[in-house]
Amino acid sequence: MAAIDHLILNVNEVPASVDFYVNVLGFELEGEDGPFTVIRVSEDFTLQLAPWGTGGNEHLAFALSRQAFDDAFARVRERGIPFGDSFHSVGNNAGPGVESGARGPAPTLYMNDPSNHLIEIRTYD
Repeated sequence: MAAIDHLILNVNEVPASVDFYVNVLGFELEGEDGPFTVIRVSEDFTLQLAPWGTGGNEHLAFALSRQAFDDAFARVRERGIPFGDSFHSVGNNAGPGVESGARGPAPTLYMNDPSNHLIEIRTYD
């Protein structure tokens, strides 16, 4: 079976994006690789932040362990990041909701990253 190895994501401000993905979502900063800033999402997947600017509007969904989900949700609330219980309700600060993903329905939370990409976190635990 095929799997996604890495994804290149255009961002507007690399430091703000690194802060979001590392200090809010809990991923690991690996460093630089050419023009990219590499964020380790899991053992077999990296996010490569590209400093080329964007209008946003990409959608990324991350499946987290229950503990990582709860910790990320707590950091979202602590920082006052607007969130929602569905993709069309970011900012209602309700949730988590339950929506379908690759492994079926699961608790989900939606927010925007600093470049206005729609970010979904979910847990199947």
